Parts: sequence; C-alpha cells; structure tokens
Amino acid sequence: MKFLTLVGIVGLIWLVGLFAFADRVRGFTPAPEPEQADGIVALTGPSAERVNAAIRLLEQDKGERVLISGVNREVRRQELRELTPGSTRLFNCCVDLGFEAEDTGGNAREIAAWARDKGYDSLIVVTSDYHMPRSLLEIRSAAPELELTPYAVSTPSLDNSRWWRAAVTARRMTLEYMKYLAVLGRATLHRVVGDDTHAESASSEPAAS
Repeated sequence: MKFLTLVGIVGLIWLVGLFAFADRVRGFTPAPEPEQADGIVALTGPSAERVNAAIRLLEQDKGERVLISGVNREVRRQELRELTPGSTRLFNCCVDLGFEAEDTGGNAREIAAWARDKGYDSLIVVTSDYHMPRSLLEIRSAAPELELTPYAVSTPSLDNSRWWRAAVTARRMTLEYMKYLAVLGRATLHRVVGDDTHAESASSEPAAS
C-alpha cells in the first residue's frame, strides 16, 4: 500500500511538472524584442525558420555574428544561403556554420567553443519554443559564464492551451519534457559530484598558517 501511494505521489509530481514545463514552453512565444548581444546562435531543426529568425536578428544588428550549429555535413554554404533571406554580403561576412553537432548536447559544446573563440560573453539563442528549455540548460552546462537570451520560434500546434488533447502535440511535449528531465538530472549530478570533488580537494590541502 505504501509503495502504491509513493508511486501515485511520484506520478502526480511528474504530471504537475509536465504541465509547468508546457506552460513555460508556451510562454517563450511570441518572443520579445531582444537586447543587443555579442553573438547570435541558431540550433538547426526540422524547418528553416530557426535559421531565418537568426539572420533577421543579425540584419537588425542584434549581434556581431551568427553561428548556425548542427549543419548537415553534406549541405554546402551556398545551398544554405539560398534557403535563407537577407543580404548575401551579410551572410558571407558574418555567418559561421558548425558541422560538428549531432544533438543538443553537441550544439551546446559547439556554441561554447565558438563563443570562447570569438571572446563573446552574451548570446541570443534561437530555436523552437519546445526545444528552448533543454537548449538553454545544455548551453549553460557547457558554458556557465555566458549570458543567454532566448529567442524562440513558435510551433503553431503547441499554441493551443489544450495541447494535451491531441496525440501529436501531447507526444511532442511529453517527449521533450522527458529529455529535459534527463539533462536536468545529469547537470544536477555533475554539480553535486563536482562540488564534492572540490570539497574533498580543498579539505586535503594544508591549512594556511
């Protein structure tokens, strides 16, 4: 009986967390006008809208350069340029392509390396609304020193407050929530282990005289 009660409590907490997560996702859009940052990063996805939004921000002088992270290795620069709006000159001078990332964690590492290489302290992060919480968490884990401003691209099917009634939107939100929890758990464990390691290292050092 106690076990079933515990399972019920855990299930209820999980469900409350899912709806809180969904509310956060829906709160990212419409994206407010961002303040100027050092750079702009776009995480590639199922459509070109993330990249297009990043290029528009570059044209508005919201950042010095854009990094498009997670570009397919088979895509050539000119092919990507033809799919994006705006000035060819601006694209050629101020857009960098990242080909190393294969998932969101890879995006975060690629973005962190790019920002450090450029000496950037602040970034505007462009990705889909449902993908934004996990993306921010991954990037902050890879580069905690960076100041991040989210600029989310809306997913129309998730605008409905009753997203849970449609199988497609319920599945997308739930799957992303589970991925977010996995990343959150990993980041929390890393902090705890890191803190313990640091504490043990500090305690082993001789006291200052």
